[in-house]
Amino acid sequence: MATRQPASWYDAQYDARAGIPEQASIRQGWQDRSAQTRATVPCQLDLPYGPDGTERLDIFGAPPPTGQPMAPVLVYIHGGYWRALDKRDQSFVATPFVDAGALVVLPNYALAPAVTVRHIVLQMVQALAWVHRHIHRYGGDARRIVVAGHSAGGHLAAMMLACRWNQVGPDLPPQVLHAALAVSGVFDLAPLRRAPFLAPDLKLSAPEARALSPACLPAPQHAPLVAVVGGDESSEFHRQTQLIRQTWGDGVVPVCESLPGRHHMSVLHDLAEPGTRLHTLARGLLDI
Repeated sequence: MATRQPASWYDAQYDARAGIPEQASIRQGWQDRSAQTRATVPCQLDLPYGPDGTERLDIFGAPPPTGQPMAPVLVYIHGGYWRALDKRDQSFVATPFVDAGALVVLPNYALAPAVTVRHIVLQMVQALAWVHRHIHRYGGDARRIVVAGHSAGGHLAAMMLACRWNQVGPDLPPQVLHAALAVSGVFDLAPLRRAPFLAPDLKLSAPEARALSPACLPAPQHAPLVAVVGGDESSEFHRQTQLIRQTWGDGVVPVCESLPGRHHMSVLHDLAEPGTRLHTLARGLLDI
C-alpha cells in the first residue's frame, strides 16, 4: 500500500466477521452441519500428528475397496485469524468430497496468543508431513495430496506449498503437495500489524510478518495454487488475492478469481456445495 491508513481502516478491511450481521447464526450452522458429518461419515477423530495436545487431526472417509486405486487426499485447514475456531467447527467441508471418493483430513493447531503464527506454520508442516508418511494406511494416495484453507487457513495452505519439504525430513520429496487452494487467504501479513482488533494477539514484528508472508517468499515449484475471494469481501481481501498471483506468477497461480455474491463467511459454503465454481475447482485439483 502506498500510504499508511488510520488504524480504523485496517480494522474495517480485515475484521471480516464484524461486517456480517448474521455471523453468529452462520457459525452455529457450521457447528450443526459438522456434528452431522461426524455422526454420519466414516471417520477417525483426534489422531496425533505430534506430541502436543493441540496436534490432532481428523480423517474422514473409508479406504477404497480392495483392488481399487488409493483415494486422493484433501487436507483442509480452518481459519479464524490463527486465534479462533477448531477443526470440529468445519467438519462439514468433508462430506461432499468423501461422497466423491476422496479422503479428507482436518488438522488442528494451537491458537494465538498462546503461540505465534510461526509456531502454527510449523505445526502445519508437521501435520502435512504426517499425512504424507501415513495416509496410505487409511487408503489415501500420498502422491495426490491437496491442501485447502479458508482465511488464515488460506495463508497456511500457501505456506505449505512454499515449504522446502526435503529440508523438513530426508524421506520427504521436494514437493509434498499435488496442489493448493486458498479461499479468502492472507498472503501479506504486514497490514495485520496495524489492525487493533488483531495485532495484540498476533504480536508480529515487521521481520516476522515478512518471513511469514507467502507473497514475500519464492514462488513454489512443481505444484499450483488456486486463489479465490468472495466478491463482496473488502478491497484488501481482493488485493491480497491478486497479490499472490502478481508475485508468484500466473504459471504458479493459474486461477485467481472473485466469486460473485459471496462474503468472507458464505464463500466457504461454496467449497462444500457440489456444482458451485469453488467446489468444482477443488474437485479439479483432486482429479475427481
